[in-house]
Amino acid sequence: MLWRVRTTLPDRPGALAVLADECGRSGVNILAMQVFPGVESVTDDLVLEVPSDWRTDDVAALVERAGARSVVSHPCTEAALVDQPTRYVEAARSILSQPARFPEVVAALFNAGAEEEVGSQVVSDSMEMTVGDVSVSIHRRAPFTATEHARGMAMAGLVSDVLRRSSPTTPSGASGRRLGAGAIPDYAATSHGVVATVEGATVGRAVLAEHVSPGRRRLALEVDPGWRRRGIGSRLLLEAARAALGLGDDELVLETGADNLAVLPMVLGSGLRGRIRMSGDVLSVRVPLRDLKPARH
Repeated sequence: MLWRVRTTLPDRPGALAVLADECGRSGVNILAMQVFPGVESVTDDLVLEVPSDWRTDDVAALVERAGARSVVSHPCTEAALVDQPTRYVEAARSILSQPARFPEVVAALFNAGAEEEVGSQVVSDSMEMTVGDVSVSIHRRAPFTATEHARGMAMAGLVSDVLRRSSPTTPSGASGRRLGAGAIPDYAATSHGVVATVEGATVGRAVLAEHVSPGRRRLALEVDPGWRRRGIGSRLLLEAARAALGLGDDELVLETGADNLAVLPMVLGSGLRGRIRMSGDVLSVRVPLRDLKPARH
């Protein structure tokens, strides 16, 4: 049975030898190890092959006998044996192919999730990365090391560069559409949101829905498939945020499917700051309105 163990060992000669000796005495095989250097201690990420009847307490007792502390462990699969450089290369390839998958890919890369664990006896740690003005947070039980923070920032910088270079431009026309080529949408505020129209036809709308909690309002946003990737969603989000601010709201909440690749570019294109989180099949965007400036007339 394979277990992944994250623990801290004192930074002194022979510390790893003691751990290896304890594993050998207990019939435990160390299959993989990743070392994260520190000032006074070293964080080790291990994949151990242990007897099938072992539980969390058995694994913790083993490494603690070797002088380890801050032990976090859980069963894992053979996927944990893929070497780290390969995992980062594959993650970078996924992000380059589909930048909007960044929250999902980076969470998997760091063996983390989008939400803090509820009821856990170990305090969850968080890492926040910024892509443009969008904040992406991931959480897990084991603390993130300084090395992992640096890697996360580097991956976020990669996404920022890709999105900056591939920001959508207005195409010359929409092939097969009855609406005018190169037309610029008009945006009109309603009592419950904003509507985008071209030649009198609706091409997108943002509806201010019910409140999730006091000051926090849900937003429903949709753009006609034939008019996407033109910045309409970004403009609708911005105008809806201004409308919500005028109604006294503090935050907008937009929820969509986790496979919606347009969300990250849309938030970035709006110029708004946002917080993106993934939970299961749902991707949520929270846009604070306190720093939003009213529209100029």
